[in-house]
Amino acid sequence: MPATSIPYQLHHCVSARSFRALWMLEELEQAYELHMLPFPPRALERSYLALNPLGTVPLLRHGAAQLTESAAICEYLAARHPQAQLAVGPHEDGFADYLNWLHMSDATLTFPQTLVLRYTHFEPPERQQPQVAQDYARWFLARLRAVEAAVEHHDWLCGARFTAADVAVGYALMLAAHLELAAQWGPATTAYWQRLQARPAFARALAAEQGAALAQGVPVTPSPLLRP
Repeated sequence: MPATSIPYQLHHCVSARSFRALWMLEELEQAYELHMLPFPPRALERSYLALNPLGTVPLLRHGAAQLTESAAICEYLAARHPQAQLAVGPHEDGFADYLNWLHMSDATLTFPQTLVLRYTHFEPPERQQPQVAQDYARWFLARLRAVEAAVEHHDWLCGARFTAADVAVGYALMLAAHLELAAQWGPATTAYWQRLQARPAFARALAAEQGAALAQGVPVTPSPLLRP
């Protein structure tokens, strides 16, 4: 079977950063199999460790290829399906911005939110650290100024079109909305998030997540699940 006809297999937890991969697959209208896992899978689905020793999501499998970093999956899928124009190529204006946003989406925008999650939701009450959570929420909001500046006069982040970078950064905004930080965004970021949510592929990804979770017996209560 040619590699292009092999369905993608995505391992995903509800609301986890693996949503980036699911959203990308819907944007690209590619065939995929969605395997829902309880969170955290390394504790609640021990058999998953045979596929991904890290026990984290996402895991995207495609033939012999396996990827576990959500921003890398966005880049991989966009590169494999250039006809969709979700990548910005080296020959295009905006290529550097495209790569920078892909990496910033997780390393700079999602990372501080994982600490907010850990010290407000994942740790037992005696280990919760409200001051740490507040500090890293402020850190995230300070770095979100880059998004505000980028979309103040443009609909999308780079390349004068919607790209994988918008998917990657869009998930960081989705997580921040779960954490009730949206009220502190600038007006351009708020409008940008509304544009992202209006995309049909975003709605299809949410529906696919919920439908697969119900069908596979995984709790569907929305929760910003990340690697603690």
